[in-house]
Amino acid sequence: MKSHVKALVVGGGAVGTSIAYHLARAGWEDVVLLERDELTSGSTWHAAGLLPYFNMSYATTHIHDYSIKFYKTLEEETGLNAGFSVVGNLRMAQTKERMDEYRLYATTAETCGVPFEWMTPAEIKERWPLVNTSDLEGAIYHPTDGYINPADVTMAMAKGARQRGVSIERKWQVDGYDWTGSEWRVTLTKMVEKGGNLVPSEEQTTITAEHVVTATGNHAQRTAKLLGIKIPAIPVEHQFIVTEPDPALVEYRKTHGEHPVLRDADAKWYVREERGGWILGPYERNAPARFEYGVPDSFRADLFPLDLERIEEEYMSMIHRIPSSEEVGLKDDFNGPICYTPDGNPLIGPAPGLRNMWLAEGFSFGITAAGGAGHYLAQMMVEGEAEIDMASLDPKRYGSWMTTEYAARKNEEAYEHVYIIHHPDEERPACRPLRTAPVYDRQKALGAQFGQVNGWERPNYYGPLDADENFDHDARSFRRGGWWHYAKEEAEAIRNGVGMIDATAFTKHVVKGPGAAAFIDWFTCNKLPKVGRINLTYALTEAGTTRTEYTVVRLADDEFYLVSAGAWTAYDGDYLRKAAEDKRDEMGWIEIQDVTTQWGVLAVAGPKSRDLLNALVKDADPATVLSNKRFPWLSCRDIELGMCPVRAIRVAYTGELGWELHHPIEMQRYLWDLITTEGETHGLKLVGARAQNWLRQEKSYRAFGHELGRDATPLEADLPRFVDLSKDFHGKAAMEKTGIRSKCVTVLIDGPDDTDPWGREALYLEDGTRVGRLTSGGYSVAFGKSIGMGYVSPEVAKTGQALKVKMLDKLWDATVTEDSPYDPENARIRQDG
Repeated sequence: MKSHVKALVVGGGAVGTSIAYHLARAGWEDVVLLERDELTSGSTWHAAGLLPYFNMSYATTHIHDYSIKFYKTLEEETGLNAGFSVVGNLRMAQTKERMDEYRLYATTAETCGVPFEWMTPAEIKERWPLVNTSDLEGAIYHPTDGYINPADVTMAMAKGARQRGVSIERKWQVDGYDWTGSEWRVTLTKMVEKGGNLVPSEEQTTITAEHVVTATGNHAQRTAKLLGIKIPAIPVEHQFIVTEPDPALVEYRKTHGEHPVLRDADAKWYVREERGGWILGPYERNAPARFEYGVPDSFRADLFPLDLERIEEEYMSMIHRIPSSEEVGLKDDFNGPICYTPDGNPLIGPAPGLRNMWLAEGFSFGITAAGGAGHYLAQMMVEGEAEIDMASLDPKRYGSWMTTEYAARKNEEAYEHVYIIHHPDEERPACRPLRTAPVYDRQKALGAQFGQVNGWERPNYYGPLDADENFDHDARSFRRGGWWHYAKEEAEAIRNGVGMIDATAFTKHVVKGPGAAAFIDWFTCNKLPKVGRINLTYALTEAGTTRTEYTVVRLADDEFYLVSAGAWTAYDGDYLRKAAEDKRDEMGWIEIQDVTTQWGVLAVAGPKSRDLLNALVKDADPATVLSNKRFPWLSCRDIELGMCPVRAIRVAYTGELGWELHHPIEMQRYLWDLITTEGETHGLKLVGARAQNWLRQEKSYRAFGHELGRDATPLEADLPRFVDLSKDFHGKAAMEKTGIRSKCVTVLIDGPDDTDPWGREALYLEDGTRVGRLTSGGYSVAFGKSIGMGYVSPEVAKTGQALKVKMLDKLWDATVTEDSPYDPENARIRQDG
C-alpha cells in the first residue's frame, strides 16, 4: 500500500468508488480507496438499484441526471456491464393535488433538461394493461431511467478507477485521523475473518493523505467520532419484498418489453420487475432508525428481521394496483439499513472545522446519486468549486445544536416523507419546537404559524387566533394555499402602514482585532463602510461566485458586525474562521465570534415605522433621533427603546422605511411587549417570512440560496454597485474571467388567478426557446400580479423583454421589469421625519 497519497477515499460502496473514479478522471494521481470489508458490502449490496429522476431540488436533479447518463457509458469504458435496465419510470397520481406536485416538479426537470411525458389513465392502461388505472388521475413518465444492478455498477466504477490509476485496498479499517497542519495521518488496521465476523488484527499501518473523503455509509457515526464532529447521517430500516413469478407478467413479456418501474406515490411504494415477479419497496410509517451510536462490529452484510405487519397496507395497495399479483407468493425479503439525513438529502462537501476533509455521507438514494456525487465533489476538490451550486447539500447546513436524538427522529420522518406530497410550503413537524426565540409563546398565542430555519422557529405568517393544530397543514397547496390571504394582508400592512418581523434567526458574527479591517476588505467585494455605517457585500468562492451575502456594520475601526442568512450559520462561520486563520500571519490578529444566539432581531418597517419608534425612543432630543440627519439610511446607531438598549440598523429587507432592532436576547420579551402595546395605536401588524419574501422581490433584493449562490458571480447577479473593482479581493480574478454567462432579472407575470410561481419554473421566449429559470417567486401586492426573480441568457436580460413562464404545465406571459420595480429611486426607504 502507498504510504503517501493525494487523496484517500474511505468507503467502498457505490458512492466511494464513484468519487475515486472521478478524482482520477479529473487528473489527480495517487488516489487510494479503502474498504473495511468487501466492495459493496454496505447498503449497496441490498439496494434495489432504482434510478429515479424525481426530485424537487435543482442540485440533486442535476446529480441524478449525471448519474443516469454516466452509468450508460461504463460498459464501453470498462468492458463490464453495469446492469442498467432502461425501462422507464411511471409515477402515478391518484389525486389532482398529486398531479399538481408533478407539474411543479416537471418545470424543475425542464430547467435541467430532464425528459418526461404526461400520461392519462387510458394511455397507461393501453400501454401497460396489468396496471389498474380506475382510480388514477394520470402520471408522469420518464423514459430514460429505470434500474441498475448496484453491485455491477459499483464494480464497473471500481474497474474504471483502477484503469485510471486508483489503488483499491480491501479489509482495512480506519481507526484514527490526525491533522498535522498540512496533511492527514490516517491510522489503519487490517481486518480479518474470525468465526464469521470481521475483527481487527494486530497489523497496523499509517497512510498520509493531502485530502481525505469519507463515504462510510452506515458507519457515518463512527466516522463522526473519529473526526470529532457531528454528522446527522443515521440509517433507517428499509424493507422490500420479492414475489414469485406472476403468470400474467410472464405472459405479457412474451410480446412486450420489460415493464417500467411503477411508483404509486399516494400508496407510498415502488414496484419493478424481478425475474418474472415483482419487487415491492414501501416507504411506510414507523420505520425505525438504527445504529444511532454506531454499527455493531458483528453487523456486516446483514439484515434485520422483516416486519410484514408494518407494510401490510402498502402490500395490499400493490395488489389493488396490480391485481395479478394477488395470487403470487413471496419469494424473498429484505430489511436493511439505509442512511438518511434530517431533510433526506446527502451531505456532500467540506467537513466542518477541518481542512482537506470531505464528506460524502447520508445517501438515502445512494445508487441514484453516486455517479453525480462523485463528479461534482471531484469538481469541488480539484477545481475549487462545482459548476452547480452545492450549498443545499453542504454538511454544514446543520450546526452544533444538532444532536443524535434530533437526527434519528428527523431521519425517520424523512424516510416516511419520501412519498408524502411535497408541498413547496411544506413544514415537517418532527422535533419541533426546538430552537425558539424568547417571544415564541407570544407569537404562537397571536396566531403565528411557524417554519423551521436552522432549527429556529420563525413565523411564516399569522393565521386566525383560534386555529387548530392542523390549520397550517390543511392550508398548504401547490397553488395559493389557505395562508395566502394572510400573507397578502401582512405585505399590504408594510406597504401602507407598519409591520414587525421576527428576524432573530439571522446569523451574526463579530470580527475584530488589529487585522480585522484588512481582512474584511480582502474577504468581501464591496468598499468597507465608515464607522457607524453599513454596506451590503459578498464573500466569493475561489471560482469567483457568491459564497455568502453579508450586511457589514462597522462598529469601530477594527470591529465589524456581520449579519447573514439565518439558515447558514455554521456554513458561514466555518468559512469565515478558516479564511481568518489563513490571513492572521499576513494581516494581524483577527478574532471571530459567533454571536447569533446573543442578539435577537425585530424588524419594524413601513411608512408609519418612524412614528411608532418615536413614541418609544429615549433620547435628549427624541424628535430628531430617528431623522435622516441623525440617523441616515444605511447607518447604525445605539439607541434606547424604553429600558432596552438597541443596536438599530436603518435598513429594511422589505424596501420600506424601517429599522432592524438588534437587542440583547434576554430582553426580547420586554421589547416585544413594548412595541406591540404602542403598536396598537399605530395599527401595527405582525408579519411573517412569506410576506417578506414577496416584498423583497418587489425591490429585486437577491436572496442567498435563491438568486445568490456558488454557481453565479455577483456580476451575473447584476449587482455591480456592490462590487468595488478598484480593490483586490478574494475571488476577483476568477469572477472577472468568468464573465456574464447568465443574468439575474425580475419579472412580472400575468399568471393564473389561483397560482403564483415558487421559484422553480422554466422561462421561455415566445417561440418556445428555453432561456432561463426562476429562482424565486410569489405575489406582488404593489402590482397586483405574480412576481419572480431568476436567471436568463444575457441577450434577453433587458427591461420590457417578453417571456413565458411555465406554471401548472402551461405557459403564461411574463415581462422583464426594471431592477427594483417598486420605488426604484428608494424615495420611500429614505423618507425623512
